[in-house]
Amino acid sequence: MRISTKGRYALRVMLDLAEHGSGEYIPVKDISERQGITVKYMEQIISQLNKAGYLRSLRGNHGGYKLLKSPEKYTVGEILRTIEGSLAPVVCLDDKVNRCERAGFCKTLPMWMGLYKVIAEYLDGITLLDILNQSQELDDSNYNI
Repeated sequence: MRISTKGRYALRVMLDLAEHGSGEYIPVKDISERQGITVKYMEQIISQLNKAGYLRSLRGNHGGYKLLKSPEKYTVGEILRTIEGSLAPVVCLDDKVNRCERAGFCKTLPMWMGLYKVIAEYLDGITLLDILNQSQELDDSNYNI
């Protein structure tokens, strides 16, 4: 499994909105400048996040985006699935029903299923707030060196 640039950027966008969310709408241009992502590419990502119901938007001079829910309500897993689709390590696990003709006797399937479970549990166990808190802890520890 490899997370695409689009998936990594989506996570950065959501983190930026969480970190700078003060109740006000944040213009795409501001996020773009802070994250070093072109506005055009950001608009594609934000469109997907908006359609998924993660964001609230407002058009106009004071428009922009903000998180619909608080940062602890969003997991890394759900954000990445929205952008990437399945996080399965092999194609045969992409769907709920394994359609692989070898599934009934595949000796490696249990191993792949185990890996998929570990990936899903790990990413679904991390929220935007967890990441923000972790980065704050790293920032604080750097000052004590």
